Amino acid sequence: MADAQHNPLLTRHAEALDLFTERLGAVRPDQWDAPTPCAEWTVRDLVNHLTVEQLWVPSLVREGSSTDARGDAFDGDQLGDDPATTWVRAASAARAAFSEPNALERTVHLSYGDSSAADYCAEMTTDAVVHSWDLARAIGGDERLPGELVSFAARQVAPHAADLSKTGYFAEPVEPPPGSDPQTKLLCLLGRRP
Repeated sequence: MADAQHNPLLTRHAEALDLFTERLGAVRPDQWDAPTPCAEWTVRDLVNHLTVEQLWVPSLVREGSSTDARGDAFDGDQLGDDPATTWVRAASAARAAFSEPNALERTVHLSYGDSSAADYCAEMTTDAVVHSWDLARAIGGDERLPGELVSFAARQVAPHAADLSKTGYFAEPVEPPPGSDPQTKLLCLLGRRP
């Protein structure tokens, strides 16, 4: 784990998970069915999505498994009766898997092909950052994102921005208002309307 203390990617990853955990802690019992900026997702759907992403990490990074080999192991609602605890366990396991010695040098077998574990970790970090905003917007919480995480996510998204809406996972980019700050530009690039 000493490696994790000095690796900027693992630092950003940990910060993004902590940010989502903080936002999740603000969800009231009556908000789980509230809509989110993600089309057709409720708060529970959004939290489940990010939890499932974390559940995949140990088998993909540590075990060298593939999404095809695991099949539908994490399909459906994984949150159970205590979504916050389920999230914390999944996030902790993902953090531990990425932090193992040489873990980021491994190859992971994802649904869209092979990737370096470092690129996979960067993708997971960006997803946690953006979904932290989505969750905050859905529950009326603090929508501000830390500047370091916004900059990190923007660097990750920029090279693929033109193709994101073609994946079906992102809405078309939105033109940011003149003079927008970096967070607004990032969210608009990802089809959000901050």
